[in-house]
Amino acid sequence: MGRTRWARFVGVLGIGAVGAGALLFGMSQGALAASFAVSGTNFKVSADNLTGQGFVQFGGVDAGAGKVHVVAVSGFKTARLDKFCQSVFVPGMPIVGDVTMRITADSVGGMSADNLVVNLTDLNGDLVLGNPEIGIDANKVTKGPDGLRGLPGSFGLQADSANITSLQQTAWATTAQTIRFKGMNLTIRQGKQECF
Repeated sequence: MGRTRWARFVGVLGIGAVGAGALLFGMSQGALAASFAVSGTNFKVSADNLTGQGFVQFGGVDAGAGKVHVVAVSGFKTARLDKFCQSVFVPGMPIVGDVTMRITADSVGGMSADNLVVNLTDLNGDLVLGNPEIGIDANKVTKGPDGLRGLPGSFGLQADSANITSLQQTAWATTAQTIRFKGMNLTIRQGKQECF
């Protein structure tokens, strides 16, 4: 009682890694719709450059894992990120302690997505908007992913295009119709090794 069955632990860990690898391979081939959320944990994304078409943004609420977080909802009809990095830090895991999972795609256009929606709490970088409309009713935005709108009467913005250099963001959830990775690398390491 109270003993760790190492063979079972390693087997379960290996099956999980194989499953994650198969899932990410399918995403990298453009074969799968994608949804990324970590129960009760936020995650970080960085990129040298994000180029997006059909951009909308408005306030919202993320209620994942039964907890409510006020977020900025950002949507892109299409997005391309150069030198992409995404990290999830999970502190105090049993047996192994702190763990960081990182997904990187280091090339130009390493990550691209269709109908990308991000629920974020922090965003840093240099932003350029093409043909922006700022202060539009969030329920009347039309330039982002189909059907993506905020609450009537709340503040929204939209633009034909958005470019963010030196992107650093903290988010609670990401969804997309399709996500593609070019030259993807998945690593799981002990300790805190986030993207920024």
